[in-house]
Amino acid sequence: MSLSSKEAILAAAKRTAQAHGYSGLNFRDLAVEVGIKAASVYHHFPSKADLGAAVAKRYWEDTAAGLEAMLAESPNPANALRQYPETFRWALENDNRMCLCSFMAAEYDDLPEPVKKEVQTFADVNVAWLSKVLSAAAVTRSEESEPRARAIFAAIGGAQLMARSRSDISLYDALIDSYRAAGLLPA
Repeated sequence: MSLSSKEAILAAAKRTAQAHGYSGLNFRDLAVEVGIKAASVYHHFPSKADLGAAVAKRYWEDTAAGLEAMLAESPNPANALRQYPETFRWALENDNRMCLCSFMAAEYDDLPEPVKKEVQTFADVNVAWLSKVLSAAAVTRSEESEPRARAIFAAIGGAQLMARSRSDISLYDALIDSYRAAGLLPA
Protein backbone atom coordinates (compact mmCIF):
# COMPACT_ATOMS: atom_id res chain seq x y z
CA MET A 1 0.00 0.00 0.00
CA SER A 2 1.34 3.41 -0.86
CA LEU A 3 1.93 6.35 1.41
CA SER A 4 -0.94 8.10 -0.37
CA SER A 5 -3.26 5.32 0.82
CA LYS A 6 -2.12 5.95 4.39
CA GLU A 7 -2.80 9.66 3.93
CA ALA A 8 -6.22 8.87 2.45
CA ILE A 9 -7.02 6.69 5.48
CA LEU A 10 -5.99 9.50 7.84
CA ALA A 11 -8.09 12.02 5.90
CA ALA A 12 -11.13 9.74 5.95
CA ALA A 13 -10.60 9.01 9.66
CA LYS A 14 -10.40 12.74 10.36
CA ARG A 15 -13.72 13.41 8.61
CA THR A 16 -15.35 10.49 10.41
CA ALA A 17 -14.01 11.45 13.84
CA GLN A 18 -15.14 15.06 13.36
CA ALA A 19 -18.67 13.80 12.72
CA HIS A 20 -18.85 10.74 14.98
CA GLY A 21 -15.88 10.87 17.35
CA TYR A 22 -13.50 8.06 18.19
CA SER A 23 -16.38 5.64 18.62
CA GLY A 24 -17.36 6.25 14.99
CA LEU A 25 -14.05 5.03 13.59
CA ASN A 26 -14.65 1.72 11.81
CA PHE A 27 -11.98 0.05 9.68
CA ARG A 28 -14.44 -1.48 7.21
CA ASP A 29 -16.25 1.82 6.65
CA LEU A 30 -12.95 3.68 6.24
CA ALA A 31 -11.73 1.07 3.75
CA VAL A 32 -14.90 1.48 1.68
CA GLU A 33 -14.57 5.28 1.74
CA VAL A 34 -10.92 5.10 0.65
CA GLY A 35 -11.54 2.30 -1.86
CA ILE A 36 -9.26 -0.32 -0.33
CA LYS A 37 -9.64 -3.57 1.59
CA ALA A 38 -10.04 -3.42 5.38
CA ALA A 39 -6.84 -5.49 5.71
CA SER A 40 -4.99 -2.62 4.07
CA VAL A 41 -6.12 -0.28 6.84
CA TYR A 42 -4.73 -2.74 9.40
CA HIS A 43 -1.43 -2.73 7.52
CA HIS A 44 -0.82 0.89 8.57
CA PHE A 45 -2.85 0.94 11.77
CA PRO A 46 -2.83 -2.43 13.57
CA SER A 47 -5.56 -1.33 15.99
CA LYS A 48 -8.28 1.25 16.36
CA ALA A 49 -6.19 2.83 19.15
CA ASP A 50 -3.26 3.19 16.73
CA LEU A 51 -5.51 4.84 14.16
CA GLY A 52 -7.17 7.10 16.72
CA ALA A 53 -3.83 8.24 18.12
CA ALA A 54 -2.40 8.83 14.63
CA VAL A 55 -5.35 10.88 13.45
CA ALA A 56 -5.46 12.94 16.67
CA LYS A 57 -1.69 13.52 16.50
CA ARG A 58 -1.89 14.61 12.87
CA TYR A 59 -4.80 16.90 13.79
CA TRP A 60 -2.91 18.71 16.55
CA GLU A 61 0.26 18.90 14.44
CA ASP A 62 -1.71 20.46 11.56
CA THR A 63 -3.43 22.80 14.01
CA ALA A 64 -0.11 23.88 15.55
CA ALA A 65 1.35 24.56 12.11
CA GLY A 66 -1.75 26.49 11.08
CA LEU A 67 -1.69 28.61 14.23
CA GLU A 68 1.98 29.45 13.77
CA ALA A 69 1.37 30.33 10.11
CA MET A 70 -1.57 32.54 11.10
CA LEU A 71 0.62 34.36 13.62
CA ALA A 72 3.46 34.77 11.11
CA GLU A 73 1.07 36.19 8.50
CA SER A 74 -0.66 38.60 10.89
CA PRO A 75 0.58 42.19 11.03
CA ASN A 76 0.33 42.00 14.84
CA PRO A 77 -0.51 39.39 17.47
CA ALA A 78 -3.92 40.90 18.25
CA ASN A 79 -5.00 40.18 14.67
CA ALA A 80 -4.02 36.53 15.11
CA LEU A 81 -6.13 36.40 18.29
CA ARG A 82 -9.09 37.85 16.38
CA GLN A 83 -8.68 35.16 13.71
CA TYR A 84 -8.37 32.27 16.19
CA PRO A 85 -12.11 31.46 16.38
CA GLU A 86 -12.09 30.88 12.61
CA THR A 87 -9.95 27.78 13.15
CA PHE A 88 -12.92 26.17 14.94
CA ARG A 89 -15.55 27.66 12.63
CA TRP A 90 -14.11 25.78 9.65
CA ALA A 91 -15.24 22.44 11.04
CA LEU A 92 -18.81 23.72 11.38
CA GLU A 93 -18.66 24.98 7.79
CA ASN A 94 -17.70 21.45 6.71
CA ASP A 95 -20.99 19.57 7.09
CA ASN A 96 -21.53 20.72 10.68
CA ARG A 97 -18.50 18.84 11.97
CA MET A 98 -16.60 19.54 15.18
CA CYS A 99 -13.01 19.93 16.16
CA LEU A 100 -11.79 16.34 16.15
CA CYS A 101 -9.97 16.55 19.49
CA SER A 102 -12.86 18.38 21.16
CA PHE A 103 -15.18 15.59 20.05
CA MET A 104 -12.76 12.95 21.30
CA ALA A 105 -12.32 14.82 24.60
CA ALA A 106 -16.05 14.33 25.20
CA GLU A 107 -15.42 10.57 24.89
CA TYR A 108 -12.39 10.74 27.18
CA ASP A 109 -13.34 7.93 29.58
CA ASP A 110 -13.67 5.50 26.67
CA LEU A 111 -10.43 6.42 24.88
CA PRO A 112 -7.30 4.24 24.90
CA GLU A 113 -4.34 5.89 26.66
CA PRO A 114 -2.42 6.76 23.44
CA VAL A 115 -5.47 8.61 22.09
CA LYS A 116 -6.00 10.42 25.41
CA LYS A 117 -2.39 11.64 25.24
CA GLU A 118 -2.88 13.14 21.75
CA VAL A 119 -6.21 14.74 22.71
CA GLN A 120 -4.55 16.36 25.74
CA THR A 121 -1.70 17.56 23.55
CA PHE A 122 -4.20 19.29 21.23
CA ALA A 123 -5.56 21.28 24.18
CA ASP A 124 -2.03 22.01 25.42
CA VAL A 125 -0.93 23.25 21.97
CA ASN A 126 -3.93 25.60 21.72
CA VAL A 127 -3.56 26.93 25.26
CA ALA A 128 0.20 27.47 24.83
CA TRP A 129 -0.32 29.33 21.54
CA LEU A 130 -3.10 31.47 22.97
CA SER A 131 -1.05 32.23 26.08
CA LYS A 132 1.95 33.26 24.00
CA VAL A 133 -0.13 35.45 21.70
CA LEU A 134 -2.11 37.04 24.55
CA SER A 135 1.19 38.11 26.12
CA ALA A 136 2.68 39.25 22.81
CA ALA A 137 -0.40 41.34 22.05
CA ALA A 138 -0.25 42.85 25.57
CA VAL A 139 -3.83 41.71 26.20
CA THR A 140 -2.80 40.20 29.54
CA ARG A 141 0.22 40.23 31.81
CA SER A 142 2.29 37.09 31.35
CA GLU A 143 1.12 35.54 34.64
CA GLU A 144 -2.52 35.96 33.55
CA SER A 145 -2.09 34.65 30.03
CA GLU A 146 -2.44 30.91 30.67
CA PRO A 147 -5.70 31.08 32.69
CA ARG A 148 -7.12 33.46 30.07
CA ALA A 149 -5.96 31.13 27.28
CA ARG A 150 -7.72 28.18 28.94
CA ALA A 151 -10.91 30.23 29.25
CA ILE A 152 -10.77 31.22 25.58
CA PHE A 153 -10.10 27.66 24.45
CA ALA A 154 -12.96 26.30 26.56
CA ALA A 155 -15.37 29.05 25.50
CA ILE A 156 -14.69 28.56 21.80
CA GLY A 157 -15.06 24.78 22.12
CA GLY A 158 -18.35 25.34 23.94
CA ALA A 159 -19.57 27.72 21.25
CA GLN A 160 -18.76 25.13 18.60
CA LEU A 161 -20.62 22.45 20.53
CA MET A 162 -23.72 24.62 20.97
CA ALA A 163 -23.76 25.62 17.30
CA ARG A 164 -23.29 22.02 16.15
CA SER A 165 -26.12 20.77 18.34
CA ARG A 166 -28.45 23.18 16.55
CA SER A 167 -26.84 22.99 13.09
CA ASP A 168 -26.63 26.78 13.30
CA ILE A 169 -23.32 28.41 12.48
CA SER A 170 -24.85 31.83 13.14
CA LEU A 171 -25.12 30.80 16.80
CA TYR A 172 -21.36 30.21 16.82
CA ASP A 173 -20.78 33.66 15.35
CA ALA A 174 -23.12 35.26 17.89
CA LEU A 175 -21.34 33.55 20.78
CA ILE A 176 -17.93 34.64 19.51
CA ASP A 177 -19.27 38.20 19.21
CA SER A 178 -20.52 37.99 22.80
CA TYR A 179 -17.07 36.83 23.96
CA ARG A 180 -15.59 39.88 22.26
CA ALA A 181 -18.20 42.19 23.79
CA ALA A 182 -17.51 40.73 27.25
CA GLY A 183 -13.75 41.21 26.78
CA LEU A 184 -12.75 37.53 26.78
CA LEU A 185 -11.54 37.85 23.18
CA PRO A 186 -10.05 41.04 21.74
CA ALA A 187 -12.57 43.02 19.68
